[in-house]
Formats: sequence, C-alpha cells, structure tokens
Amino acid sequence: MREYTIYPLTVGANETDQGIMTYQRYYGKRIWIPIYVFYIAGGGKNILVDTGLEEFMVPPEIGEKYGLEIMNFEDSLARVDIKPEDVDIIIHTHLHNDHCENDHKCPKAKVYVQKAEWDFFLSPHPIDHRYYSDLLDGMDIVTIEGDQKIMEGIQVVLTPGHTPGGQSVVINTSQGKAIITGFCCNDLNFPSTGPVIAPGVHINAIEAYESARRIKEMADILIPLHDLSIGRMKKIPA
Repeated sequence: MREYTIYPLTVGANETDQGIMTYQRYYGKRIWIPIYVFYIAGGGKNILVDTGLEEFMVPPEIGEKYGLEIMNFEDSLARVDIKPEDVDIIIHTHLHNDHCENDHKCPKAKVYVQKAEWDFFLSPHPIDHRYYSDLLDGMDIVTIEGDQKIMEGIQVVLTPGHTPGGQSVVINTSQGKAIITGFCCNDLNFPSTGPVIAPGVHINAIEAYESARRIKEMADILIPLHDLSIGRMKKIPA
C-alpha cells in the first residue's frame, strides 16, 4: 500500500481553557492551542487536511515559548514548496471556522466533507456559533457518508460527537496508521492508562467519547487536532 508523510503546518493559535478540550476535566488551566494545516505528501497530489484560520493575532513570544513556527497560510504552504492554487484535495475534519477559512484560496481543490457536517454547516443550530456558511462559497464540495476511501492509503472514518459529521483521517505511513482526529482535542484526551476523555465541546457527549475511543484503538500514530507537540514535529513519521 502507498505510504505518505504528514507535514504539520501551524497557521495560528488561540488561548483558551483546557476544559474546552477535555470534558469535565482540568477546567481553570489556561492553554494555547495551535491551529494546523496538514500537508500529505507521497501520492502524486497536493493534499491538505483542513486549511485553518485566515487571520490571527498571536503574540510573537508564543511561538518561541512552545517551539512553534506560526505562519500565515501562504507562507506555510511555501515551506512544502506549493502554492494555494496547487492544492488538489482538501479533506476537512469538520467545518468550524478555524478549520476552513483558507479554502477559498485553493480554487482547484476538491473539498471532501461528511454529508452530515455539510448539512449542518448550511443550516447550523444556534448552539454552535462557529459555522460561517459563506466560507465555502464556490468550492467544489464532495460530500461523503460514513467511512470512505479517498485514495490508496488514505481514508476517512466518521467520528461524530464534537460536531454532527466529524471525520478522522487515516493515513498509511512507514510506521503504520497515522490518524488525524476529526474533533478538537489534545494529548490529555488520550491518557496512557484508563479511558479516553471526550472533547470538552460537543453536541453529543456519548458520541464524542465513543469517537475518541475508536480512534485511540485504531491508531499506530495518534495526531490530536490541537496538541502542541504536533507542531514541533517537522514531519510525521519523524
């Protein structure tokens, strides 16, 4: 099977409470969460997982403190020698605005998203305010349902709970299955012993828990969507 290399690109960071990541755990601890774009190399196509924030303001000392190189979308892509117009495929974990604000810069891309997520994006419930339905105007949207193969060595698995149609991305590498989670979390959601912890933000806590459990069991390399350690890695596998 074809093997890929994953390049985490940090395109922003937000300060928040750890409890936003971990349901009923660790509230009151202020943390910074990085916003990533993942470039998937090795398949003859330019593939991104998420496109991140378009505009952000991060104090310069934050990158230095946490060992992150925080750059805008265009400069981040330049690190892997591509431009936005070179992007062939965007796979979205979900459609909260901090994961899709740069789609419009990639005019040639096919955008893969779960149908349940797309439907909610077009008509969101007021409980979740992070869906901006004009962000993907004009994009070539491909809706899929459930677990699906995208191309050889890359598939998505439906992992709802954080959002209605979150999907985790399973990528074959030289060291096994690397999985980018389809829900917002960090390392504390996946303790080395004991049960997983559901994402702190969710529309269905039980589904969110089961999605986290499923991914932990499947992954050889686990990539939590907002974990600081991921941004310090130049590539995955290292």
